[in-house]
Amino acid sequence: MIDTRRRNYLLLVVLAAQVILISAQVNSNSGARLVESVTFGVFFQVQRAASGFVTGVRHMWGQYVSLRGVADENLRLKQQVGDLQVRLQVQRALGRRSESLQSLLELHQAVSLPTIGAEVIAGDATPWFRTLTINRGTADGLHADLAVLAPAGVVGRVVGQPGWNAAKVQLLVDRNAAAGAMVERSRSAGVVTGSQGDPPLRFDYVSNLADVEIGDRIVTSGMEGIYPKGFLIGVVESVQPGRGLYKDIGVRPVVDFDALEDVLVVTARRAPDVPLGATR
Repeated sequence: MIDTRRRNYLLLVVLAAQVILISAQVNSNSGARLVESVTFGVFFQVQRAASGFVTGVRHMWGQYVSLRGVADENLRLKQQVGDLQVRLQVQRALGRRSESLQSLLELHQAVSLPTIGAEVIAGDATPWFRTLTINRGTADGLHADLAVLAPAGVVGRVVGQPGWNAAKVQLLVDRNAAAGAMVERSRSAGVVTGSQGDPPLRFDYVSNLADVEIGDRIVTSGMEGIYPKGFLIGVVESVQPGRGLYKDIGVRPVVDFDALEDVLVVTARRAPDVPLGATR
């Protein structure tokens, strides 16, 4: 059995050798030997396949490099956009700061009493107390019970003993705060106090016979000797007869106490001023 297989293999080898010898002697139509044509054709197909593979790899590598370049470029563009957005926010903040300081300067020029500008450096808002801290203190001549104003209107007063370069300000919406006030239109007088309700200010001790309407502007009367007379406090939002002698009046403050950045401190107190003809 083994000898038969060997003979078969030997026969195949001999036949193959004969085919090769015959092919080497036979010419193709082009004049080249057949074996050379066959060999060239085989190697051509191999070469073409190898070239196609190399070209495909080179194309894929080029696309990869190109995509990496695009990704890097996108990353750089995103960083540039982020930087521009930060710069834009800084410019907007500087613009708002400039507007705030300009308004404060105009208020300073309008107030006849001596004043000093201050920056809000901290806030303290609790259900019981509404205060903030400014960057002015005894080094700037501050002491207790000095009025604090904003371009929009009345903020509050300095309370306690100020530090060397800081002072605590009680906001007008604090439940323990109060200020002499009157209706700008009718001159009906009373006292504005802080409230925990909404609106956060009450206009107390105003007679049921007084002329007060929704939308009336409430201004300082100067009767307590802290706040300069005539500065805006708020606008009447609700008014109705009270159970006793006085009306029940709610006032919406004009100052946004949560957005204060700069204030003006009146550095000299004035004598109490009780408006003539005020309805008590």
